[in-house]
Order: sequence, then C-alpha cells, then structure tokens
Amino acid sequence: MSITLLANPSCSSTAEENDWISLFNGKDFDDWTVKFHHHDVGDNYAETFRVVDGNLQVNYDGYQKFENRYGHLFYNQPYGSYHFSLEYRFTDQWMEDAPDYTYRNSGIMFHSQDPKTILKEQDWPISVEFQLLAGLGDGKPRPTGNMCSPGTEVIFEGKMDPRHCIDSSSDTFEWDQWVKADLIVFGDSLVIHLINGDTVLRYTHPQIGGGVANNYDTAIKEDGKMLQEGFIAIQAEGQGIEFREIKIKILE
Repeated sequence: MSITLLANPSCSSTAEENDWISLFNGKDFDDWTVKFHHHDVGDNYAETFRVVDGNLQVNYDGYQKFENRYGHLFYNQPYGSYHFSLEYRFTDQWMEDAPDYTYRNSGIMFHSQDPKTILKEQDWPISVEFQLLAGLGDGKPRPTGNMCSPGTEVIFEGKMDPRHCIDSSSDTFEWDQWVKADLIVFGDSLVIHLINGDTVLRYTHPQIGGGVANNYDTAIKEDGKMLQEGFIAIQAEGQGIEFREIKIKILE
C-alpha cells in the first residue's frame, strides 16, 4: 500500500490492481446466495430479490407482512482488499410493520461470515455495514455511506467506538435519486467510504465484537478476531431499493 494511495484513496490507479470485475450481469444473480431471517439458506422468500429492467431490486409486492424477514444477498466469493462500487436508489415501497429505522434505509454488508454459517433464526450476519440512507422529507440532514456494526467493532478516530452506527460526512439525498457508493477495503487495516466520488468516512481495524446480531452460532463469533476478508452482501430489511453497476476491483 503506497503513501500516495493513503493520501488520496479515490485514486486507486496508483496501486497495483486488476481490472474491474462485474458482479451482476443485469439478467440474474446465479453467483449470489440468499439468506432471510426465519428461512433456510437459498430461500428467496416471495422473490424479494429479483431483476427488473436490468437492475437488481429488493421488492416487497409479494408480502402481506414483513415479520422481521431481514434478508441479505451474498456474492459467493469472499474478498479481502478491494474497491467495491455500485449505484443505488430507493423505491416507494416500505413495509409498515418493519421497524421505523428501516424507512429509506438499506446497506451493503462486507467482511461478512459465510451465509452457509448463518442460522435459520439469526437476524443479521456478523459483518460490517456500509449503510445507505435517504432523506425523510423533513428537511433534516440524513447522511448516507455510514458505518454500522452487527457483531463487529471498528477503530474510529484512534479509539474503539462504542456506537453501533457512525455517521458519514455526506450530503442528504432524495429517495428516488441514483447515488454512487464506493467502498475501499484494505483487509483488516483501513476502510474508506465514498459517496458520489467524495470520501465521507474512514475507520480502521474491523473485528468481531459488540452486539446487535442475534441467535448466531457462538463458535462463529470470536470477539477480537480481526476481519481480514469476508463476503459482500446486499441488504433487504423492509424498504424497496434497486442497484446497478455492481462491480469490484481487487487491490494488491
């Protein structure tokens, strides 16, 4: 890792790296694995994850009630050091029996446990979350590109931060606006969040610890274990959203 890259992480061309690899072909998600709370691995309940007009969509038109069916769609290959990128926008779907905080809220999980190790009644994977939010229409700031930590912890501004979520410095975006989100990860050292090309959050040393995740296999949750790699997943927690241009670049 070069000093130049640390000084300006968005200039990833300064590091030795491979070309961009598309993780979504606009037709199917055969290279991905679904896991929903209350359901077995591979059960895409009510076709929540689907492809619509070439975009990967979280869609709730097949639901009567949400009933805490927190879901995640995992890419089948783990990664350690990389630049991950996608574009997202929310839809006008929201399950009213979902918790209030899920409104115009989604996320990208990374350094996650393998979906095959997630128990049927486990709600969230042990992972780090690049949280995606949109404004609530009340004129109040609601940044996107935040960090949340289900079953994990990070070092922020030089110390372990006890908060479950750490806000970024991003602007607030309308729910139906396409937003570009980039995640730069250097194993278990540095993590950088970018929104529309601007660096909005940095933290270090992602590791297992803390709370929030529930009903996991206790053998998986090794508190203090540094997270050098893991799976990437797209979240579904009651709010409709769609994604496009999902790709990754491996960082040497």
